[in-house]
Amino acid sequence: MPVIPSGVQESLDISETARAVSASLDMTKKLFGILEVYHDQRAHSAAMNMAIDEALLECLTVPAIRFYRWQSPALSFGYFGRFADVANYKGNRDLVRRWTGGGIVFHGEDLTYSILVPASDATFAESSMWIYENIHRALCDALGETGQHAIVAGGDDFGRFSPPIAARRAGISDAGYNCFTTPVRADVMIDGRKVAGAAQRRTRRGLLQQGSIQGIDIGNGLAQRFARALSANCCERKVDEEILKLAQKLAQQKYGTESWLRKR
Repeated sequence: MPVIPSGVQESLDISETARAVSASLDMTKKLFGILEVYHDQRAHSAAMNMAIDEALLECLTVPAIRFYRWQSPALSFGYFGRFADVANYKGNRDLVRRWTGGGIVFHGEDLTYSILVPASDATFAESSMWIYENIHRALCDALGETGQHAIVAGGDDFGRFSPPIAARRAGISDAGYNCFTTPVRADVMIDGRKVAGAAQRRTRRGLLQQGSIQGIDIGNGLAQRFARALSANCCERKVDEEILKLAQKLAQQKYGTESWLRKR
């Protein structure tokens, strides 16, 4: 084995250290150190979709993202929204009041996802807006990989829109407006048009962000790309029976009831 001069060896050691630091920095650019990914292939009712999200938040110990489908054309509206604003759609769509905030969202052809952040994860300590914006930055990166140039709406874009005051404050609040015709700060935009928005709920257990991506090509493995943009360490998971049983109970006793739907 050749003898490496000490000066060269020192240089190599420094180089190796620099590479290790660089790799560590690359990891820190991702929002989550680890991410469980649920591709829920089974289509659910609107009430059941909301219930699964709440059940996951109750049970998870690491961050997760769930992509899901709708049994029939649906409409979800924010926790503080008024039933009167969506009542006309009752015969045509599966209506549900979300646990999260935000406005009215039409579902069916969209890519719908939920991100769940347990209170034990470091990201939970960040502000709701910081989390909202950085999730959407990851989505922009994923869209860029499919050739779609997307941006996160910033201060200049934000000032051009006129959503209700509550929505303007954070982009994740509550009002009876159509989310996709009313962009707010940190939403995802392509060519001046909103293509992704979300709403949040924060509890002592963790943070839930429910989002919808629509009006664009959601193929080309966008869901997988989005997950990888959020974490370099993604683990595929399936919703287990324990979570499904809790969700069924929540759907029957909460999200699927007229009292919850007509809460306001």
